[in-house]
Amino acid sequence: YLMMAAAPLLLVTGIILVPQQSLLGALPFTALCLAFGAFGALCRWRPDRIPHAFWLIVPFFAIALITGLNVATHDASTGAQLFYLWPVIYAANFLSRTVIGIVLALVSAGHATVAFHVLDTVRASTDWVSLTTALSLTAVVVASLRVRTERLRDELETQAFADPLTGVANRRSFDGELTRSTDWARSSGEPIALLTFDIDHFKQINDTWGHGVGDQALQQVANALRLVARRAEDVVARLGGDEFVVLMRTDRLGARRAADEIREAVAKIDNLPGGPPGLSIGIAVLPDHAGTAKDLVAASDSALYEAKTGGRGRTALAHPHVPEAYAA
Repeated sequence: YLMMAAAPLLLVTGIILVPQQSLLGALPFTALCLAFGAFGALCRWRPDRIPHAFWLIVPFFAIALITGLNVATHDASTGAQLFYLWPVIYAANFLSRTVIGIVLALVSAGHATVAFHVLDTVRASTDWVSLTTALSLTAVVVASLRVRTERLRDELETQAFADPLTGVANRRSFDGELTRSTDWARSSGEPIALLTFDIDHFKQINDTWGHGVGDQALQQVANALRLVARRAEDVVARLGGDEFVVLMRTDRLGARRAADEIREAVAKIDNLPGGPPGLSIGIAVLPDHAGTAKDLVAASDSALYEAKTGGRGRTALAHPHVPEAYAA
């Protein structure tokens, strides 16, 4: 956007507003206008074609180009120097503090080169200090707004993908992780396991001790799940109410072991008035019990239903997956 905006601005300040501009003098500015517009459009709509190094190099190239044009045209006017806003704003928005400082130093040096070459010493000194101060303050303001925006974005992402009560992933986040894990399992040929949990007689906990204790029970169970599912690729999520899931890159044996460890962790909860809550657990593994992400969720839910109807406080394994071709 900055480059596309610079194209017509350069056309106006370098050609239209210059009295008695010769054809030979107008050609370089015309070429620059076209280059700025075309390259800006390429960056906007086809960024995949731009080398990664370009995004770091471009402000330094811009400083060299602006300084060179100003020196060549002997132009120390305010309008010409304001082109330095381009690399300063760009660096303040996207680059590190170190690079921002380097950009400001080079901009100050570039402007000094032009000012002291064209103006007298007093005017050049005043102009140089004024522009350096103004651009430095601009960089500080833009960088500060950038930090605030990034913090707000992080908070919004946390609110969008985390359960507010327990801090684990919510259903929206889980659905995305399930899709990614399923794709990984298919490409790698490795299994993934989905463990679905229900807190036994959770309604009774709420009715007997109140919803405050019920919330504590949910938080304690979530902590126990995170204690066991602690690898970077493990996902713990609350789908709603007292239903939790754990998605792990492991086989049936690893899933059963994880279920036993979670039971042990929950059994150690000692700060609830009714004692540690019980858990019913359903386990399904892809590809053993399902061929798709949707089937994996359904198989784990079915196993959980069997665990609950079998007396609760149990762990049930899903039934083996039968491909449609064999089922027919």
